[in-house]
Amino acid sequence: MRLAELSERSGVSTATIKYYLREGLLPPGERLTATKAEYGEEHLRRLRLVRALIQVGRMPVATAREVLKAAEDESLSQHLRLGAAVWALPHGPGPDESAPETAHAREEAKTLLDRLGWSHDHETGGPSPAYRMLVEAITSLARLGYPHDTDHLLPYARLASELAVHELDVVETYDTPGEQIEASVALTVLYEPVLLSLRRLAQAEESGRRFDEA
Repeated sequence: MRLAELSERSGVSTATIKYYLREGLLPPGERLTATKAEYGEEHLRRLRLVRALIQVGRMPVATAREVLKAAEDESLSQHLRLGAAVWALPHGPGPDESAPETAHAREEAKTLLDRLGWSHDHETGGPSPAYRMLVEAITSLARLGYPHDTDHLLPYARLASELAVHELDVVETYDTPGEQIEASVALTVLYEPVLLSLRRLAQAEESGRRFDEA
């Protein structure tokens, strides 16, 4: 297909496609003349992944380029390819290392993950952005005097574990590694507001059962 058809089928403007080509996010098409090239289904698939990373995942172009490089590295396991994409997503703030509660929060986070048998951060050789977010969240709970010990955090972790199984089941329904990475990024971002809204709706229902005297 020509550039105009690629734009129409992908929903990406020709100007944006040309930008992706210049930035190395999209491989060049097969050159027909000095000014014309032909594109195939692989370009459509790549455009979907690029859009998931940049438009849905809000990654900077340079970060998306590194994720795409990892996605194409067949020496990496699919676990590491998916991890590279999700790690590159924008995350909340990490812990304030100067805060006196941070060291305690880090111990609580380690105890929680050890209790769950989650070893991914140990295996990767360093704390993930999600782990750093967890430490900061525990730090905030401790600073404000709310429960933050392992027993209070375990119900959240167990629900997250069940959710992870469901989400990876969905990711596995996609055929290619690139499609799975695209789905992983999109589902992580797009379902987070679903999770937040359902949690608040559930709290409202439970509050009504417990406290609504009317």
